[in-house]
Amino acid sequence: MAADHYPTSTRDQVGWLTEADMIEVDRIMIDELHIELIQMMENAGRNLARLVIDRYQPSSATVLAGSGGNGGGGLVAARHMANQGVDVQVTTSRPGTLSGIPGHQLDILERMADANAGVTITDDPKPSDVVIDALIGYSLKGAPRGRVAELIEMTPALSSTVVSLDTPSGVDVTDGSVPGVSVTANATLTLALPKIGLRDVPNVGELYVGDISVPPAVYSRMGVIGIPDFALGPIHRVTG
Repeated sequence: MAADHYPTSTRDQVGWLTEADMIEVDRIMIDELHIELIQMMENAGRNLARLVIDRYQPSSATVLAGSGGNGGGGLVAARHMANQGVDVQVTTSRPGTLSGIPGHQLDILERMADANAGVTITDDPKPSDVVIDALIGYSLKGAPRGRVAELIEMTPALSSTVVSLDTPSGVDVTDGSVPGVSVTANATLTLALPKIGLRDVPNVGELYVGDISVPPAVYSRMGVIGIPDFALGPIHRVTG
């Protein structure tokens, strides 16, 4: 499906967030509004699955998931894609050791795998039609290391089509720096609002923003303007 399927805003029409801004958005959502991480993660993963299916119509997909909230969103996307007939393989950066809400999402997928419900959990991913990069979100601290770096370096061999969640792994969302290895994405679905470091980074590919149910009043309180009209749809394209 063409990229112009989605409502579109230019880069100058939308608000842009730093890492510190996004931390504050999450804090207000969880601590003050009691909109929990698992709810935001579900919205993120559902929108990511929708974008991947709409844009690329894959019959197979590989989800590379980190151990944090970004990885959890990728795992949610894996479930939604499998439910819509995509053959999904999942590889995590910490096999068998995810905890908290990401661990809960992995447990669901493991049960789906046991039920032959379109999901395979593997430490040795094979090539597929599309790769979902959900290894590192907005909390990058220095160059990727260990298994995360290995999976980033493996990505081009797994597919020529890569979609990143929130940011291409390895890109700093505040200043756009790339301190080590990084993913080069065909498309990036950033969450809530675009991150300022993604504005001029070629690794991002096509830039989309996905609604995770942040009330506009949260942004108004922070002095942020340029909120996409998600009444038009939960995924918007950012152009220009």
